[in-house]
Amino acid sequence: MARSFQGSRILKTGIAIFLTATICLWFGWPPVFAVITAIVTIEPTVSDSIKKGLVRFPASAIGSAFAVLFITLFGNSPITYTLAAVFTILVCYKLKLHAGLLVATLTAVAMVEVIHDHVLISFFIRLGTTTVGLLVSTAVNMLIFPPNYRTDILKNIESISRRAGRLLEHTFHTVLFEGDANLQKDQELVKRLTTEIRKTETLIQYHRDDFSIYPWVRNRETELQMAERQLLFLHNLEFHLNALLRIPLYSIKWSPAERNIIMRAVAELAEDLQNANEYDQETHQQQLKIITDFFWEDSKGVSTSDAMHPILFPPEFKILYELITIYDLVDNFFDPNSVKAAREAEK
Repeated sequence: MARSFQGSRILKTGIAIFLTATICLWFGWPPVFAVITAIVTIEPTVSDSIKKGLVRFPASAIGSAFAVLFITLFGNSPITYTLAAVFTILVCYKLKLHAGLLVATLTAVAMVEVIHDHVLISFFIRLGTTTVGLLVSTAVNMLIFPPNYRTDILKNIESISRRAGRLLEHTFHTVLFEGDANLQKDQELVKRLTTEIRKTETLIQYHRDDFSIYPWVRNRETELQMAERQLLFLHNLEFHLNALLRIPLYSIKWSPAERNIIMRAVAELAEDLQNANEYDQETHQQQLKIITDFFWEDSKGVSTSDAMHPILFPPEFKILYELITIYDLVDNFFDPNSVKAAREAEK
């Protein structure tokens, strides 16, 4: 995902620079300011390019105006650079033109070097070059390799689901058979899973940002909602895996046979996550009943409590609780109505 996005962005930036410089030279304008604007205006979404472009234009005008003002007062001197930059930053900050602050400041200090006479004409040329940079970069972002994150979103979710299945099985194996020895490694794996989930959430937000521009994005609303639902499930799964890794494991009293019963149930879950098309609700419910019966049998051993002595749940109780909760999550995830909606969205 990152490679394809970066590759297309680099290519679009190169095209925008070439077109911007060509247009400016055709008009006889210095292209450097337009090129700077074009570079920073290529955003992950077309919507962002337009929104930030509308901020960068007035910000650049402010920077140009201060450069003209202070070069008129002090000429090409250190105080001119200082005042042009400082006043540009202050005014942009006060007007909340944060997205254009960098471009405006660069424009202000760079203009000091190139303005020698005809300061008013130079000011309007700067506005013209800024406009060219904004328009060209936005057009390139919109028309050449327009941002489309749908494929990356679907691939990411499939990849995360498979990884979550493997991690689920590995985590339970660590908890049941390996104890505290490999907990840190599992915690790192869960963190990586969380990072991938957050990256995919960002892609969904990028996709939504272009709703108003591309009709084919609006037509994928149901599909995006399904993707968000899947990510929410994966977030919840990650939460329960973290909870498992925080359970003290030194006093688990299950026999090897009982631990194998748990692992068979976990293996079924892992298989469901790694091969969603083969999900069998009947098998899932059978395994859930085995674990639920096991849970209630173990819960009989939990001591009662009073106001002075709260219940101390044994690790076996907590492990079974987390497993039943994950089973319930997977059952909701593969709800027939949701699966039907997802299939319709793919048509």
